[in-house]
Amino acid sequence: MIDSILLHRVQFAFTVSYHYLFPQLTMGLALLIFILKTMGLRGNPWADAAARFWLKIFGLTFLMGVVTGIPLEFQFGTNWSQLVKKTGSILGQTLAMEGIFAFFLESTFLYLLIFGEKKLGRIAHWIVSFLLLVGTWLSGYFIICTNAFLQHPVGYWIDEQGVFHLTSIWALLSNPWAIKQYLHTMTGSVITGSFTMASIGAYHLLRGEHLEITRRYLSVAVIVGFLASIIAAAPTGDWEAKQVQKHQPVKFSAMEGHFHTEDGAGLVLIGQPNLEELKIDNPIIIPKVLSFLTYDSWNATVKGLTDYDRALWPDNIELLYFSYHIMAGLGTLFIALMGLCLLLVWKRKLHTSRTILWLLMLSLPFPFIANTAGWFTAEIGRQPWLIYGLMKTTDGASQNISQGNIMFTLLGFMGLYLFLSVLYFFLTTRIINQGPEAIKLNQSDSAAEAGT
Repeated sequence: MIDSILLHRVQFAFTVSYHYLFPQLTMGLALLIFILKTMGLRGNPWADAAARFWLKIFGLTFLMGVVTGIPLEFQFGTNWSQLVKKTGSILGQTLAMEGIFAFFLESTFLYLLIFGEKKLGRIAHWIVSFLLLVGTWLSGYFIICTNAFLQHPVGYWIDEQGVFHLTSIWALLSNPWAIKQYLHTMTGSVITGSFTMASIGAYHLLRGEHLEITRRYLSVAVIVGFLASIIAAAPTGDWEAKQVQKHQPVKFSAMEGHFHTEDGAGLVLIGQPNLEELKIDNPIIIPKVLSFLTYDSWNATVKGLTDYDRALWPDNIELLYFSYHIMAGLGTLFIALMGLCLLLVWKRKLHTSRTILWLLMLSLPFPFIANTAGWFTAEIGRQPWLIYGLMKTTDGASQNISQGNIMFTLLGFMGLYLFLSVLYFFLTTRIINQGPEAIKLNQSDSAAEAGT
């Protein structure tokens, strides 16, 4: 028989993973659209046309994020009622801020950006694009603050009934964990937005369509994507890993596949965790690198998983290990691919390099996979804790929901999201095939951009 707690976790994992496919794209596109609007304000009409095209995809994706995000709010009450009962006065703060401030700010300025270009004028429309970026990224920060409290709780006290109370809203919003996690998360979103823009641009170039605009915004996507891929690895990825090692050392050892304490520990690149023998099978290891990356010393001691109480180990070390390594491995490939594309942009050969354009087009799903794997790493690694060190996952779940009810609603969500996926795919492919509007470039623009 499947455990009820597992079903609660699977249902929430499914709904939140599906939902996050959309916000990560809108948060990344918000920055790129602002960049395009800035270039348009400086006298590049192609950038305004590209921004209008991507706003259509942004708007549809934002709508999908809203539709799939609403059930998550209810799932806190239906699936995790004990968590809400004990921590609602804290988690409700940031969730309410996200809904009242960020979401309404985001939706209001999205409306103005899509429908108000002619009435607002160029400068006001550019300002609105900046405010959309602020609203979108502010929304992300409030959600990260919510998750950061579960990862590294701060600014609270617990009464005799075990109920959590907030002592400082500033402590909640300035949680050191949240700041580093936010920077890494938003960088991942920019990677998703950049690869999506580059992939669709490559699709149009391979078909020989919308060449004047596409090859220009493709260059923008490549530059931003390369910078974001570098920043995701260092410094933000390095900061995130070091704070995990400091505050959640069991997660750190498990995700690295580091079973035994070792001086000058090596970094596992490839291998399969063997929990029966507590080792990595078929490993490829770079000697001493894990010690250096963790403590800035080649011979530093890195504690292994066996040094910790087995009751505190994550309950699915294999999935945690593979999720982390998929994220890190794909991140490395992103740097390589975008670096190669940037070189071709510099040589003004990208739009004629069909092999690279094919690679860009086919790369579309991988940033989504990498970001999802990153969140799997964060959440699976926190187990067995729901609030790290304070509340076990088993203590936060709803106790009066039958397994049949959970399974029924899980299957219902799967069916509903399958329908939404088909609808979203149909509408986005229609927008993509229509492409950006045709514009007439002056001769100086054409000459300057020839060969881009």
